[in-house]
Amino acid sequence: MRLNGEISDWEEEEEEENRESENNMQAFPQQQKLVVGYALTLKKKKSFLQPKFERLARNKGILLVAIDLNRPLSDQGPFDIILHKLLGKEWCEIIEDYKKEHPEVTVLDPPDAIRHLHNRQSMLQDVADLNFSDCHGKVGVPRQMVIANNPLSIPDEVTKAGLRMPLVAKPLVVDGSTKSHELFLAYDQFSLSELEPPLVLQEFVNHGGVLFKIYIVGDAIKVVRRFSLPNISKCEPAKVAGVYRFPRVSSAAASADDADLDPDVAELPPRPLLEKLARELRCRLGLRLFNIDMIREYGTRDVFYVIDINYFPGR
Repeated sequence: MRLNGEISDWEEEEEEENRESENNMQAFPQQQKLVVGYALTLKKKKSFLQPKFERLARNKGILLVAIDLNRPLSDQGPFDIILHKLLGKEWCEIIEDYKKEHPEVTVLDPPDAIRHLHNRQSMLQDVADLNFSDCHGKVGVPRQMVIANNPLSIPDEVTKAGLRMPLVAKPLVVDGSTKSHELFLAYDQFSLSELEPPLVLQEFVNHGGVLFKIYIVGDAIKVVRRFSLPNISKCEPAKVAGVYRFPRVSSAAASADDADLDPDVAELPPRPLLEKLARELRCRLGLRLFNIDMIREYGTRDVFYVIDINYFPGR
């Protein structure tokens, strides 16, 4: 089951990990309840499989076993759950075939559903289609458009679409690379031609410089605050020109949970609203392990926007 190009950089580490997993399988007490086979990129393994987490899993009766990418998946296990985050058509076909042969095994998550989040246009369409509004608030997406090619056409395309400056620019394709998480803020239309399509342009929404990351694992929900881009005054786009690159603003290093924030900005979205939104998106997306990046429109208490959705996110 060798995947071309997937494991060349970490083959030796993978082999060592497989030997440890086999030893664990033999030594694990019979009364333990759950075996989770995992197939992750090296980056994801380093961030996810922390010693503290592995000890907690063992104490809860969960054994984490590395899937050997050099052997047929059907020859491994048995597994109760397969947890994966690998790209590539070959791996997706392997997982889909395995699921047909072993319908009793839970796969987190279906490859087709994950692929839906690899495109920033399609990932937010399900939120837009919800037209979500109840007594706890309203959830939508910022006005946006896709630029497929020809950067010189961007100013005219933006004018035709009626998008208002400033605009947030993000790569259209999300593939886990650093480049796919690049973020740009454009203050004038003509500077947009400096950007490299394909990309998504979103109207910037003032949100008090705070973003909410909503982690969803099955029915469980966890919300944390992250620092984000600051508010932009109405006159600022007229005074500032150009396109500015920003680092990944919502990473764990940008935590705002312990910061001294304006209470109106720091207030978490209502729990009933998040629970209903999570249920709807689990159904529409067909995913059980993802996170939503959400902002509250500054000056309101109940107007929210989803600006990104990520499968099997980091911290």
